[in-house]
Amino acid sequence: MEKQELQNRFDELAKILVKDMNPQGFWSGELSSSALGVAVAIAAFHFYDAEQFKLEIAKGFDWLKNNINADGSFGDSPQSPGNVSTSLLVYGATNLYSSSEADVALLQSKVGQYLLTEGIDTKSSQVADYILEHYRKDYTFSVPILTMCGLCGVPDERAFDRVPQLPFEMALLPRGFYRFFNLSVVSYAIPALIAVGIVIFKKKKSSAFGRFVRNRSVRKSLALLDRLAPASGGFLEAIPLTAFVCLSLIEAGYGDLEVVKKGIGFLKQTQRGDGSWPIDVDLSTWVTGLSVRALRNQKDKVLSQEVQDQIANHLVRIQNKQVHPFNGSQPGGWGWTNHAGAVPDGDDTPGTILTLLKLKPIGEVQAPAVAGCDWLVGLQNRDGGFPTFSRGWSKLPFDQSCADLTGHALLAISATIEAVGDGVNGKQSKMFRTSIVGAIKYLEKNQQANGSWIPLWFGNQLTSDHSNPVYGTARVLTYLRDASRHQWLNPNLKSRVSELISRGEQFLVHSRNEDGSWGGDKSVVGTMEETALAVSALTGSEHQKACDDGLKWLDFSFKRNGLRPSPIGLYFASLWYDEKLYPLSFYLEALSRAIEKLK
Repeated sequence: MEKQELQNRFDELAKILVKDMNPQGFWSGELSSSALGVAVAIAAFHFYDAEQFKLEIAKGFDWLKNNINADGSFGDSPQSPGNVSTSLLVYGATNLYSSSEADVALLQSKVGQYLLTEGIDTKSSQVADYILEHYRKDYTFSVPILTMCGLCGVPDERAFDRVPQLPFEMALLPRGFYRFFNLSVVSYAIPALIAVGIVIFKKKKSSAFGRFVRNRSVRKSLALLDRLAPASGGFLEAIPLTAFVCLSLIEAGYGDLEVVKKGIGFLKQTQRGDGSWPIDVDLSTWVTGLSVRALRNQKDKVLSQEVQDQIANHLVRIQNKQVHPFNGSQPGGWGWTNHAGAVPDGDDTPGTILTLLKLKPIGEVQAPAVAGCDWLVGLQNRDGGFPTFSRGWSKLPFDQSCADLTGHALLAISATIEAVGDGVNGKQSKMFRTSIVGAIKYLEKNQQANGSWIPLWFGNQLTSDHSNPVYGTARVLTYLRDASRHQWLNPNLKSRVSELISRGEQFLVHSRNEDGSWGGDKSVVGTMEETALAVSALTGSEHQKACDDGLKWLDFSFKRNGLRPSPIGLYFASLWYDEKLYPLSFYLEALSRAIEKLK
């Protein structure tokens, strides 16, 4: 495409981006509605006060009726194929009303027929067999699913005989000990460990010793749960997690607790006008960073200085400045949203550092940027990689180091070194540089034989294993290419980074589709998100034809489908979502980079 064509499209999309800013002057985005979130929220309302929330429950069921798949299933998003987990939760919610409401009974019948085609008789132990086999050692999602089903009478009154007991008493140990014990749930699901563990304890037979220990632990565990609850009432600002906690505590006999009342208030406040819920309130910090950085060298043309200052001040204001009550995280990091339930993490922190460096002269953001880098270095694992929330947790996949977060942290720390120069003290400078060397080693060790990297929090529903090597490789490549331009890097490090980039480029070129697009892997249907990210990663390389073909496909897709998002995000043990701003911000970044190379 010609430079002017690219510029015209950039200008068109930039106007859309500016219109999508919220009244507070940053971006909130819009996550897809979630059938799983709807089902669990309905159950929480029912157990809390079915009469009081009669209207909200009815609206939730109306949304489910209008969004059921043709085969009677429910997926994680309206664009997702059906899956057993979400469909089972919907079936459980319908079981609360199927005997009294004909339309809900019809909905349940459709879902039940789908589950039968998957070999699951909802009146038998096949429910537990399937879920436990599917999630295996990770109880983060499987045990809450089975718990809600059991509370809803699925399969029958003996349901809890098959539900594993979560060791909620372990949450009372000092946080530093968590990673040494097999808690069977990921680090960010401690509220579910406590609440779901308590209701299972109340519903399930156990040994005399087990009952003695857990009886003595309940009161202190509930007090801990109360301390973990944010002001908003939403644990992690997540609808499913908050609803699981609420319905479990209610059915365990603790419905009058303040943590339940606040959680129910959060669920009421977050229900959408169409009756649905997203999986999380929003990803405002994440999508704000993506939006600003997508504009690159044209940001001053699109955003006034006043708006840029407003965004930067907002991001500095929401930096975590104390030990975080949820997981004991040290000050300096950023979570995914400005709402109270966010927890600092290893992707939003580097993203925000890079955004601040883009918006302000280094003298005005040096303190928060350096504090963010300090936080990242403290998060880095011994293997050189960066996890999401907590250093040293490695038993379950969502707590382990991963390539895309490691590349992102590497770029943020490197960019800060480049910008601050001698402004970083000697000890910090050595620490930052050592961190980058470790990150490079991690990326070298974890680059796949075909040159790809596998991301953690993003996937593709259409790949055989639901992984997304195109996303992971495109992101890491972009981070490495940007970092390789920093003057402070010595020749040896630049050479090692160059080798990683070369191998990653080969994977991306070989994984593109014949029509010029990219999906999650070779021969997977292309999306705007993955194609735009791949174009950004390859721009400036020797593979100009691949970039040109990708831009042509993006142009065609935009004209035909607009900015239609695709499920690409992963959350809470493989729960899919799409985000309205992903195709827009990713496409803008691809255009920005392409235009710069044509100058």
